[in-house]
Amino acid sequence: MAVSQNDRQRTSGGDLSGLILTRDAEAFHFNDDGVTPNHPQWPLIVYRAIMKLSVDPEPAAILEDLFASNGWGNSWRDGIYDYLHYHSGIHEVLGIARGSGKVQFGGKSGQVLDLNAGDIAILPAGTGHQRLSASDDFLVVGAYPPEGTYDECTSQEDHPQAVKSIRKVRKPEMDPVYGRAGPLVDLWKAAWQGP
Repeated sequence: MAVSQNDRQRTSGGDLSGLILTRDAEAFHFNDDGVTPNHPQWPLIVYRAIMKLSVDPEPAAILEDLFASNGWGNSWRDGIYDYLHYHSGIHEVLGIARGSGKVQFGGKSGQVLDLNAGDIAILPAGTGHQRLSASDDFLVVGAYPPEGTYDECTSQEDHPQAVKSIRKVRKPEMDPVYGRAGPLVDLWKAAWQGP
């Protein structure tokens, strides 16, 4: 069941100080496997346990406000699809608000990661992902940078056009968690300069 904006708790005046912890980034690069292109240059970024979990404000509201404060919007609350998919026209951030899940990133030959409440995954365009299992209370907050076009690619037939689209997706100006000084800014160094 979708939760309306009016029913969602907000952080006090958007104040996130004291709630967000500084964490190192884990970076994972995946190759194109012929079905899932992944990103040719930029890695998946994972931050572990970035926030103090509380009931008030609820973790989902903290994540929504955090992403929005760094220019990542169109947020949603749900799970992660249980089938392999990727977005060729936009980057995506996934914040785990509640519960835990096993998620495979990078396609069938990618890597399975355990994600727990407070973890964040930032997926550059083209990064395959699918939920393999999750706790009953698993809740994810997703969001997108201001530039890009949402799409959902799921098959080998999507691959040729997706490879072209991925190259056109610009680097976001801000890390969705740590803003202009965040690790994403360094890890996603330059715009794709491919052929």
